[in-house]
Amino acid sequence: MASHIYTTALSCLLLLLLSSFSQCQAQQQQLSPTFYDNTCPNALNIIRDAVRQAVSRERRMAASLIRLHFHDCFVQGCDASILLDESPTIKSEKTALPNHASARGYDVIEAAKRELEKACPGIVSCADVLSVAARDATVAAGGPSWTVKLGRRDSTTASRNIDLPSPFANLDTLISSFATKGLNTRDMVALSGAHTLGQAQCFLFRDRIYGNRTDIDAGFASTRRRKCPKDTGNGNLAPLDLVTPNSFDNNYYKNLLQKKGLLQSDQVLFSGGATDSIVSEYARSSRAFQEDFASAMIKMSEIQPLTGQNGIIRKVCGALN
Repeated sequence: MASHIYTTALSCLLLLLLSSFSQCQAQQQQLSPTFYDNTCPNALNIIRDAVRQAVSRERRMAASLIRLHFHDCFVQGCDASILLDESPTIKSEKTALPNHASARGYDVIEAAKRELEKACPGIVSCADVLSVAARDATVAAGGPSWTVKLGRRDSTTASRNIDLPSPFANLDTLISSFATKGLNTRDMVALSGAHTLGQAQCFLFRDRIYGNRTDIDAGFASTRRRKCPKDTGNGNLAPLDLVTPNSFDNNYYKNLLQKKGLLQSDQVLFSGGATDSIVSEYARSSRAFQEDFASAMIKMSEIQPLTGQNGIIRKVCGALN
């Protein structure tokens, strides 16, 4: 009897120790805003300086860095897989259709990483650089700030299976696409507001401006045709927000109310569907939009991160060590 009690007590102790160890492991693998406080205390300043310099040279770069982060997180999680160059073992995401000749900002991330490697070699992941850079790019364009949790690690693989929302998607498809990533409808509408910045290529909106549709303002369509000919100029660029293309504001939503969304995936957010009320709210209140955008960006930046012993810390973001 005494032996049974002893064995039971020992088993319980072992379970308790194992449980504590598992909890400790889980805590170590959680993302934290203080992750680099001891190992690379100047990391955030280094990234911010690189982003500020890039955006000051070219205002459009703010949009590009936000988009780069989005395109990374929606493909096998926020693991910097989008930064990997083609190699004998890597099929690069850079040349996949949604990224080819459009995704940009790689050089800004590499510039920040080079400085980080000088300050604290092998410590800060490219995935974390990308997450912080998206935040700092938003701020540089006049948008909100938020606290980025850190501790992501970098993937050793990339995926050509690019599961990104299409600029031609309808509302139900958009809602479903974001839901599969753990983002709700409000998150989707808020994140779409990143289109208050940046530009789109002509072939992505040509059908919309030449289609004599009822969901587009005729004068707006006419204006956009000037730089997007009917049969040529696929790569010609046009600002997503014609009024304030370089300022992070809520004008994107005001445009939608007036049927002046450039992409189909923009205008469907205000087309008599489930998201009309959210668009109207953001058009009225810049504060509501910016708060929700910051919240949604935090959620997006935590899609399937590699932590703990998973992944690596790349020395150069475009290649494996």
